[in-house]
Amino acid sequence: MPFSIRIQDIADILIMTFLLYQLYTWFRGTRAVQVLLGLGVVTLIYFATRYSGLYMTSWVLQELGTVLIILIIVVFQAEIRQALYRFSLLRHLLDSRQDTRHSQFQEIAETLFGLAAKRTGALLVFQRNESLGDLMTNGVSLDCEISPPMIESIFYDGAPFHDGAALIKDGRIALAACHLPLSVSSEIPQYLGTRHRAALGLSERCDAVIVVISEERGEVSLVVDGTLCKMTTAPELISALDRLLSSDTEDSQVPLRQRLLANMLPKTALLLAVCAFWALVTTRQGQITTVAAPVRLHGVPEGIILIRSAPDEVSVQVKALSSLTPPPSKLDLTAEIDASDVKEGQTQIRIKHSDVSVPSGMTITAVSPSTVRISAERKLRKSVPIKVALRGNLPVHLSSWQVVCDPVSVAIEGPANQVAEIESLYTEDIDAAQLEKGKEYLKNIRSSHKLVTILRESPVQIKLVNRKKR
Repeated sequence: MPFSIRIQDIADILIMTFLLYQLYTWFRGTRAVQVLLGLGVVTLIYFATRYSGLYMTSWVLQELGTVLIILIIVVFQAEIRQALYRFSLLRHLLDSRQDTRHSQFQEIAETLFGLAAKRTGALLVFQRNESLGDLMTNGVSLDCEISPPMIESIFYDGAPFHDGAALIKDGRIALAACHLPLSVSSEIPQYLGTRHRAALGLSERCDAVIVVISEERGEVSLVVDGTLCKMTTAPELISALDRLLSSDTEDSQVPLRQRLLANMLPKTALLLAVCAFWALVTTRQGQITTVAAPVRLHGVPEGIILIRSAPDEVSVQVKALSSLTPPPSKLDLTAEIDASDVKEGQTQIRIKHSDVSVPSGMTITAVSPSTVRISAERKLRKSVPIKVALRGNLPVHLSSWQVVCDPVSVAIEGPANQVAEIESLYTEDIDAAQLEKGKEYLKNIRSSHKLVTILRESPVQIKLVNRKKR
């Protein structure tokens, strides 16, 4: 079959490349990427051991993989929430954002450098597009105007809010004394304290802008996207805040061509990786396999009973669209035929492709034979007497006794022609010579008609009864 590529395939590759690039830009440099790279190496080792015949190692890695999925969800629940939030197209409509470009940048910068001169530690977080509700914990709500006295009172050494971070949102101080997630990067210098690790940890998980003041060195630093930059003067900090906090409106004005051509190396690498994976996935595309599927009838009308149907199984031709589909030996197909239109006599029903359920990535090309022939009769129910099947005769001293069963009759159900011929049913054989007075015996009812159902599940009781007393 000649190779062909559809428009849907191109769209599939481009969409997956876009999603992977977004994840790469959001989480690069964080522990999430490092752990995912480690999982990728483990996955490669698993496939290598599997195809090399190392059954024990591949089995252990396969069992370990089921546990790793749960561990990833537990360990990276914050990152997963952030990723889902970033993918939300309505977040800009749901979040009421005000322009954070404010004349108080001048006052904020001068106040922060004043705190640095006094060797007063501080941690100030500017919220941008992404919500910080899941990342900043234990905060105290303030919702007050930004002013130098308020900033100085929050971070005054000995004040209740001194050791936490303050959140600036919508041009106001929203929270104080917040706890931030600490960075676990091993590349952070040892001389940086807890404030700097908290600032880096938050910036690795969101797009917030953080200003941190070192209490020991009296330095002002700006932290964005996991990068710490030392600020030497107040004008430098004002310029950086003005540029970063207005980046959203500026990014929307960047030409589309320029945005497409930016960061071509990671984009090209991801595109090639997606193309390679797509080619691997579609290696079995077009392969056709014939699988035997048993025929099962359902929805038979209440007053109708099936006598026979042919064929008992059909041959289904299945076309694979992906290498991710199970091999033919693993397919377990069944033709589920709706028999609600069956009537007394002969009925022929056409088998539709939708009657056979196939796994995702497969499609049905043909079903042979294409019809099923069904013979049906009217269902009849009646009550018939039960007789005991005695083997031999009763002993002489029991000549006045009679063998009876309880109950004396039973209901049967089946095709009308067969049920009409049945006048009585017999129990299983019982040796008359072994019967004793006062004892009861349990025996099942026999039926020579396969399609006739005896409407009693428990055995009948057999005992001796004195004819005179009876």
